[in-house]
Amino acid sequence: MNGLPISRRQLLQSGAALAASSAFSSRVFSMPTKKVGVALVGLGYYSRDLLAPALQHTQYCELKGIVTGSPEKIPLWQKKYAIADKNVYSYQTMHEVANNPEIDVIYIVLPTSLHMKYSKIAADAGKHVWCEKPMAMTEQECQAIIDSCNKNNVQLTIGYRMQHEPNTRTVMSYAKSQPYGKIKNVISKAGYSGGAPSPDNWRLKRAMGGGALYDMGVYPINAARYTVGANPLAITARLESKRKEVFKEVDESAYFTLEFANGVSADCATSVGENMNILRANCEKGWYELSPMQSYSGVRGKTSDGTLLNLSVANQQAKQMDNDALAIMHKSRVLVPGEEGLADIRVVQAALQSAATGKRIEI
Repeated sequence: MNGLPISRRQLLQSGAALAASSAFSSRVFSMPTKKVGVALVGLGYYSRDLLAPALQHTQYCELKGIVTGSPEKIPLWQKKYAIADKNVYSYQTMHEVANNPEIDVIYIVLPTSLHMKYSKIAADAGKHVWCEKPMAMTEQECQAIIDSCNKNNVQLTIGYRMQHEPNTRTVMSYAKSQPYGKIKNVISKAGYSGGAPSPDNWRLKRAMGGGALYDMGVYPINAARYTVGANPLAITARLESKRKEVFKEVDESAYFTLEFANGVSADCATSVGENMNILRANCEKGWYELSPMQSYSGVRGKTSDGTLLNLSVANQQAKQMDNDALAIMHKSRVLVPGEEGLADIRVVQAALQSAATGKRIEI
């Protein structure tokens, strides 16, 4: 599959439709009789510090339930968010959410290796699935999630919050309009200089989706794809670990070149040991960039003619979840379907193969 699962035109049209529907919905659904009820699966950092607080700022969804394997966390979450006893589940009882009309969406916020299992449980329970990125470990797992959601007639969206961010959406639109001429090459890099995770942290275990390429690599991969407006044809990649005593079985950094049609290339990098945060498109008649290209706030950019990409959003996660809730309410196309997550995992797998063999791999 060298073409995008949905065309760039469809993606831009869906974005425009969503913007229009959002304006309409601000009138029609300003006092909704029922918001979309969300249950978070996994109560780690991202759920605790970002998603749960963001849900307090959404218009169209609300935190109604939790699924956790840590009973000691339950009283705090119930007290803080007024979660009823009947909306608290363990991983063993999660399937019983099928009988709970207060919960419409299951948001999977677990290590990558668990995404397929619990996404399928959610879909089989008849609940819409919001799955964090990276979508799953392999293309086959991604496809299994897509198939399960289709079979159960529930919506599936992947948590690529950047695709909901307004400056990013401007860059995405440039792939079609080409205001600075045809793209010649792209630079796409995302990484952070973090401390050493504890030895038992899942991010240090390859089988659980650890390593920079899985953990952060989908940022530059996805960004390169939506900037060019196509899927890459080939990749050449290498992995690196400077702190070998910590990153014993996974990569600390990954560097790779993506080849697209018509000679377009993308110089990409990701790291959990080095700060990097830029997306730039060099074109025939100029350039444009986002720097930082991914952060929880303050995504900003500029172009070669001085145009500033400086739109703002109060809370990226709230914007993302409201957009996805509106898609459920209107039974409309989601902005980031499962095929987007699958396309990135295809690239991740090819990158691992290239790094292992030292060869250029066709995708």
